[in-house]
Amino acid sequence: MARLHLFDLDGTLLYGTAAPVEISRQLGLEREIAELERDFVAGHIDSGQYALRVHALWEGLTDTHVTAAFDGAPWLTGIRETWDAIRSNGDYCAVVSLSPSFFVERLLAWGAHAAHGSLFPDVPFTEPVNPTGVLTAAAKVEIANRLCEEFGVRAADCVAYGDSLSDLDLFAAMPVSVAVNADPRLVDLATHTYVGRDLWKAYELVRIPVIEALDEGGLLNSE
Repeated sequence: MARLHLFDLDGTLLYGTAAPVEISRQLGLEREIAELERDFVAGHIDSGQYALRVHALWEGLTDTHVTAAFDGAPWLTGIRETWDAIRSNGDYCAVVSLSPSFFVERLLAWGAHAAHGSLFPDVPFTEPVNPTGVLTAAAKVEIANRLCEEFGVRAADCVAYGDSLSDLDLFAAMPVSVAVNADPRLVDLATHTYVGRDLWKAYELVRIPVIEALDEGGLLNSE
């Protein structure tokens, strides 16, 4: 039976930072994004309000800025190798993040089967952001369920990887979860915990070797 591995982006695939922070750094807006992040983490604004404010903050954003932010971000090592292994096992990997879609979708080129982020207009912005397209913690679960249907995977065969309170709903809905460099409140809910900068080591906590899976399925020595 195929499995679906669901990865958060900010603080999970990115070590100690978030896509909006890295994008804002390219625009020299470190102080402004830090204030916005504090408001969001403290619960003073929701994800829709955050999107509206960050959209206004990025008035001069270009694709060159986004590329520089993506290429220069502190990614965990082993992302492509991990996703290659997932694919070779016949499993699926997807990224589901509250960060802007134009950043998240770049991970399709690294081997993700799907990448979902909050819907932002194309860069440079000529249109406003629509708050209804901004993801929430609950939306992550809805997307996970849609992906299960799309890939023909049971919810019981999903693995979630995350780090923050925006992953609480997803962790509660998934039977297997890996807290990666995570908030203690998420760690308490996770079935596995990883601290470090190598995604492969986090994946190893839940990896089922092909030989073991075949044996459990009764496909070995079945003459």
